[in-house]
Amino acid sequence: MATRRLYYDDSFQREFTARVLSCEPQKVSPSPEVKASTWQAILDQTAFYPTSGGQPHDLGKIGDAQVVEVDDRKDEIVHVVDRRLECVEVKGSIDWPRRFDHMQQHTGQHLLSAMFQKHFGLPTVSFHLGTEVCTIDLRGPEPSEQIREESERAANRIIFEDRRVSVRYGTAEELLRQGVRKEVDREGVLRAIEIAGVELQPCGGTHVKSTGQVGMILVRRSTKIRQDWRLEFVCGGRAEKVARRDFALLRESAEKLSCAQEEVVSALGRALAERDANFKNYRELLERLAAAEAALVLQSTASDSDGVRVIDRALTGIQAEFLGLFATAIAKREKTIALLGRMECGQILFAQHPSSGKDMNALLRQVFEKFDGKGGGTRDFARGKVADPAHLEAALALARGKLSGA
Repeated sequence: MATRRLYYDDSFQREFTARVLSCEPQKVSPSPEVKASTWQAILDQTAFYPTSGGQPHDLGKIGDAQVVEVDDRKDEIVHVVDRRLECVEVKGSIDWPRRFDHMQQHTGQHLLSAMFQKHFGLPTVSFHLGTEVCTIDLRGPEPSEQIREESERAANRIIFEDRRVSVRYGTAEELLRQGVRKEVDREGVLRAIEIAGVELQPCGGTHVKSTGQVGMILVRRSTKIRQDWRLEFVCGGRAEKVARRDFALLRESAEKLSCAQEEVVSALGRALAERDANFKNYRELLERLAAAEAALVLQSTASDSDGVRVIDRALTGIQAEFLGLFATAIAKREKTIALLGRMECGQILFAQHPSSGKDMNALLRQVFEKFDGKGGGTRDFARGKVADPAHLEAALALARGKLSGA
């Protein structure tokens, strides 16, 4: 028996009565979030919207049971509930704030998609109504900031005009003659949403009664998704929430930068330029320090019988980048090998001057055969990390022993 879809004709119906046709245990949990046992209930009619067309399902209650998911299975609507329902007449109630939010986002999407297609020839190929933001995928050239702004402004003008939003029924051919925005290849009577004087679009979702109820549309950003452009937007209550959050972030940024809100961008530019200059100076000083430290340690290290100097150090209290600079400075000298590590994290680094004639990558693999770790590199430069920093000094000692043949 087909379930009568009450939301088709009245998306504002919050409560309804229905007869339970069946209620069977759910063998598989509908989603990872649902841990408890659930049942699948089928009613003779329902106001609950199932997940479909990019719009999530409604939540609410049927009798004393919580509705955790709603699925569309051909002609039947399956309500996943947290307890068994008896096959009697029950009362259902929709989670209205969630439903109205979805209605605002969905009608807003129809309106925004119509503006992108009408003014810039960018058709919408998919829609997703997320928990925080909504997205449409546009096909065609990249929608520039100007295009996004003009489409948003055009959509909001129609919202402020409070145009009527209504439901129409007709075959694909009848809707095509009436100017449907997107043709569909389906037989039988179809449901479509009309925004007066703006667009007609086949849709089975829930919508507001007039554009004014959308409140406002805010277009956020666009990113490249395969051959399309994914556009983020929010409507109604979400737009208010996002605007307040954006303003709070702007105000906080201005306070931290000690400037007026309208000066945040220029102040941030100056701060970034200062940071880059400081980092450049820091890097130059670190390189000079590494070179000086390398010169000192080379002076105090004797060569072995093959004329190779091996310097092994387990260092503490140094920056990660210093280790690489120190190793590089040491390995610039002929027949010199650096075996270095950082005690705090177990980072390990082997480097050599090519004239030393060893293989640092092979040496690192030999060390990891005894001390668990990961890493790799080239013949002259290899780095990694021992799993237990407490083994670092022993790992360096093993590496030195391997070089000397011990």
